[in-house]
Amino acid sequence: MPTPDTGNQSFFSSHRRCRVSVLLAAAGLLLVAGCGASIDQQPQTARPTEDTQKDFDDLEVHYNAIRTDQLTPEVARAYGIERSANRVLLNVAMLTKTAGGAARPVDGSVSASAHNLNGQLKSLTMRRVQEGPAVYFIGEVGISGDEILVFNIDVEPVAGGGRRSVQFKREFFGD
Repeated sequence: MPTPDTGNQSFFSSHRRCRVSVLLAAAGLLLVAGCGASIDQQPQTARPTEDTQKDFDDLEVHYNAIRTDQLTPEVARAYGIERSANRVLLNVAMLTKTAGGAARPVDGSVSASAHNLNGQLKSLTMRRVQEGPAVYFIGEVGISGDEILVFNIDVEPVAGGGRRSVQFKREFFGD
């Protein structure tokens, strides 16, 4: 005849096995659910590998690059940009630091080039955009699938101070 303690151990042991089975089944379902590809999945964004700003005394140069399919259709249309997983938009702006610590847009000239890690030069023509007091420069470049681009940017403020250069790289993922 089993003692009351043995009966309780048997009950708790089977209850514990049941809980473990349920937890394992739930974990398995989560793993299986994570394996399927979602139709509504957003494209992967470029992962910044470096800063997006460089300071040269009183001049700040801000820069970024994104796939053009990340732009809204309205923005792309407004600026005449082709939305595509195989195109990248480079955006560059110059700002000057004021005595109060605020930053003011600076006009000037910007040129840029890009190459991938195979050394293939990518065509990139920058154009000036002005919206109110804001002045920035944009250019587009094509990519092939997953690619790392190295951007070389030269800026020269209209107020002088000479040409300054920035280099940065971004990794892009194709569809």
